[in-house]
Amino acid sequence: MTKSSQHKIINWGIIGLGNIANKFAQDLLTIPDAKLYAVASRSQENANTFASKYNATEAYGSYEDLAKDPNIDAVYIATPHALHKENTIMCLEHGIAVLCEKPFAMDAEEVNEMIAKAKKKHVLLMEALWTYFLPHYQFVLETLKNETYGKVLKLEADFGFYREFDDTSRLFKKSLGGGSLLDIGIYPIFAALSTLGVPNKIEANATFFDNGADSSCDMIFEYDNATAHLKSTLIEDTATQAIFYCETGTIKINSMFHQPSTVTISSNGKEETLDFNDDAIGYKYEALHFNELIRQGKTESNIMSFEFSKQLIKTLDDVRKVINLNY
Repeated sequence: MTKSSQHKIINWGIIGLGNIANKFAQDLLTIPDAKLYAVASRSQENANTFASKYNATEAYGSYEDLAKDPNIDAVYIATPHALHKENTIMCLEHGIAVLCEKPFAMDAEEVNEMIAKAKKKHVLLMEALWTYFLPHYQFVLETLKNETYGKVLKLEADFGFYREFDDTSRLFKKSLGGGSLLDIGIYPIFAALSTLGVPNKIEANATFFDNGADSSCDMIFEYDNATAHLKSTLIEDTATQAIFYCETGTIKINSMFHQPSTVTISSNGKEETLDFNDDAIGYKYEALHFNELIRQGKTESNIMSFEFSKQLIKTLDDVRKVINLNY
């Protein structure tokens, strides 16, 4: 690696300027060797407002115009789930490295198409599942891998909040992949896959809104020597924790386990809570990792690998089959 590529400023673009894009842009400002260069919305007015808020150089009123900008090194795709494949492939065609928000796409077929395009173009592509890169989650992964408290016997992970049903909102629109499973159920499923691997058997039950989008989903993943009890819901507030019951202790990622949080370890009658004191929202960690991959000329992440993304979307597909949810 040359010294210049080591310190190269990464010019970022963002496509889709909703809530999550604001959080990502805010964290990007905390990274010294990265710049928000361009943003794109279907509305020029929205693009101008967002660009002004985060000091972006360019504001585009179409996603296509951003993809054609030769000054962009990386693009963060934060559009609704149903547009991920189309937006990703468009950027890859223009040779831009893509960090695409989770879920990677609507199903395994779309994800395979995106990965095939990235390989063909030799361009970096990664699913933006920010939890994987957060310090507290990396600590838990390391502790479990080392079997500090023995093997995991049971995992309980949930993600739930109450929202009044609104068919005009992306969160509830079935055509955009709305509903609890793809939007937030992905996090408990991720917790299971990243620690226990692919399950041998999946049981699942769901409830549905009148428009056919799932309002809640309860899942049990069975493994050789462990079980995972997982839940996602848009009709009640839940603790939103991930608890790993191990042979000689319990590791609990406290509320909002998917974002920067505290970890409580209980073992031998003692309890200790570790605070990871995060000063950012937390999106900076996946961005820092992605920046390094670009500087090193990599086309795939060693953490959020293609294989893991494929396992994740296949597991989501498998759950959908059990609960009979089709988009």
